[in-house]
Amino acid sequence: MANRNERVHALIQKNISEIIQFELKNSTVGFVSVTEVIVNKDNSFAKVYVSFLGKGDKNKRLEALDRCKGFIRSELAKRLDIYKVPEIAFILDETFDRAMKLEESLAREKEHIEHKKKL
Repeated sequence: MANRNERVHALIQKNISEIIQFELKNSTVGFVSVTEVIVNKDNSFAKVYVSFLGKGDKNKRLEALDRCKGFIRSELAKRLDIYKVPEIAFILDETFDRAMKLEESLAREKEHIEHKKKL
């Protein structure tokens, strides 16, 4: 059963990503990466974690994507052969941003240590 759920999650993620990338006609959204999809046990609800690439207000882009979720869900229903297509909630995934900040912080600390060694 777990294997089937994993396949369904992967299919939902792949299809939502393709729908957003190739079929969504909302220029406000821009380029979106679907980083993870978590679906509850009965496939009635899906948390779709997204990250936005490029410039622009991420919250406004998330709101624009949220307004398109009816279209995305209907397109998903056409592609999937499952009894119940889940309700979708888009959530901003800030993992990449946090990783970049951490990397910058580590680089500054490394420079600081090397500078101290030279003195």
